Amino acid sequence: MAISLYDASVACFIQTLTGVSGFLDRGLAYCTENGINPDEIVETRLHSDMFPFRFQIVSVAHHSLGAIEGVKAGVFGPPSDGRPHDYAALQGVVADSLSALKALSREEVDALEGRDVTFQFRDYRMPFVAEGFLLSFSLPNLHFHATTAYDILRMKGAPIGKRDYTGPMRLKV
Repeated sequence: MAISLYDASVACFIQTLTGVSGFLDRGLAYCTENGINPDEIVETRLHSDMFPFRFQIVSVAHHSLGAIEGVKAGVFGPPSDGRPHDYAALQGVVADSLSALKALSREEVDALEGRDVTFQFRDYRMPFVAEGFLLSFSLPNLHFHATTAYDILRMKGAPIGKRDYTGPMRLKV
């Protein structure tokens, strides 16, 4: 069975971002129901040497839509959005990324196969081809940051579970 670059990347990105959007909504509902200011979660970290919740959400967008943009440009680096975000703005980051991903055509993404893309951080460089970059770099990073954001919400008491994380699966119809 052949699988397209679109199916292996963008379809997975959309599934994960839909899950993230859903667990952010459930986290907000939990905060509202329990008199918790959701903005208190924004700077929460799982451990003192880890980035906060806001960085995790920005990174989810960065390693999905930003990854496709990076492949198109031929270069990708760490997220540069260091602005403080409130909870609602973070939901907007996910919604905007999800909308932009859904607007990509299968043909547009499949045409990126074989393109050179370099991850660059200061003087450090890692050369990839598009499919290697998307599948071995951005997709694992996307899941790491989505999972970390999920874990922070769980740590704060939000009643979310695995089904919230997985998003809509691509079932046989």
